[in-house]
Amino acid sequence: MAGAEGLADLICELVRIESVNPDLVPGGSGEGAIAAFVGSWLADAGLEVSVVEPAPGRPSVIGVLRGSGGGRSLMLNAHMDTVGAGGMLDAFTPRVENGRVYGRGAYDMKGSLAAIMLAARRAPRLRGDLIIAAVADEEVASIGTSAVLEKFQADFGLVTEPTELRLCLAHKGFVWLEVETTGVATHGSRADIGVDAIAAMGPVLTRVRDLENPLRVSRRHPLLGTGSIHASLIEGGQEWSTYPARCVLKIERRTIPGEDVTDEIPGAEVVLERPPSEVAADHPLARAVSEAAGHPEEIGVAYWMDMALMNAAGIPTVCYGPSGEGAHADVEWVDMASVEKCIDAYVRVAQALCS
Repeated sequence: MAGAEGLADLICELVRIESVNPDLVPGGSGEGAIAAFVGSWLADAGLEVSVVEPAPGRPSVIGVLRGSGGGRSLMLNAHMDTVGAGGMLDAFTPRVENGRVYGRGAYDMKGSLAAIMLAARRAPRLRGDLIIAAVADEEVASIGTSAVLEKFQADFGLVTEPTELRLCLAHKGFVWLEVETTGVATHGSRADIGVDAIAAMGPVLTRVRDLENPLRVSRRHPLLGTGSIHASLIEGGQEWSTYPARCVLKIERRTIPGEDVTDEIPGAEVVLERPPSEVAADHPLARAVSEAAGHPEEIGVAYWMDMALMNAAGIPTVCYGPSGEGAHADVEWVDMASVEKCIDAYVRVAQALCS
C-alpha cells in the first residue's frame, strides 16, 4: 500500500481508486476502497490510524502523528469522495503531463489529500499532535467531517480544498428552504370549487424577488460581499384541465457571517442549513498559515466547505490548497508544483503551531 513514494505516484494512485459519492451518482463506489488505501499508507508512515464510519460503506480515516506532549494540535482535512465522471474520458486512468496530474478528483481534491498524507510523513516529531482527517461525503452532506468531529478535537484546523495557493479566511453559508401551497383539485371547468395551488405560490415568489435586490445592497462583508436568494425548483399541477392541488417551491439562501434569515420567507421549512465561516486575519492560525505560505493573497469564497463545521465545533479553521482546474468538469487537473508548495506550508504550519 505504501509503494507510492513520490507525489505524482501518490496522486495517481488516489485518482485510480474510484470514490464517487453514491449519494450523487447511484452505483458510485464511495470511500471504502480509498479509505483502506489511505489508512494502510498512514499506518506505514507511523501514524495511529482510526476509522469513523457513520453510515455503512462511508468511512473516514483519521491518522494521528502523536506528539511528545505539551503542545497544541493541528487537524489537516481533505475529502476522499468525488463527483461522477460526467463526460470525462478515462476518468480514473490518471495521466501526468506538463507538471499536471489529470483525472477525476485530481483537483477536487486528491492532490490535497496526497499533500496532507505526505506532510504527515515529512513532519518532524512535535510536542503536539498532527491529525490527518481524510473524510467521506463532503460532496453531499459532510457526514464524514461531522462524525470525525464527534470523536476528535484539535486546537487548530486547516482545510486543504484548492485555493490556487491563496489563504481563504471566510466562506458563505446556505439555507435550503421549502414552501408548499395547497389547493383543491377539480376539473378545470369547475371554477366554483377549484382552488389553484400554483397561483397561491405567487406571493412567495414575489417575496423572493423583492428580497434579492435589497440583499445585494445590504451589509457587505469585506471578503464575501452580500447574501443572496433565488428560487431553485418549482413543481405542481397534473394536467391542463385540472386545478392543481399542490405546489412546492425550493429556495436557496446564501448567507454571510452575522445574518439572521429567520422568518424571511413566512411558512418556509428549513430542509438543510450550513453556516458561513470566518477567521480573522490576525488570528494566530491565520498568521501562522500566512507566514508558512509566504504571505499569499487573503480571500473569501462564495461556496461552502467543511471548514464551517470545524469552526462551529470550536476548532479555528482556515483553508489553503493547491492550484488546478476542472472541479466537477470534464477536464480536471492539479498542478504538482503547487501541491509541493502546500506540503511545505503544511509542515511549516505544524511546526509553528504544534512545537
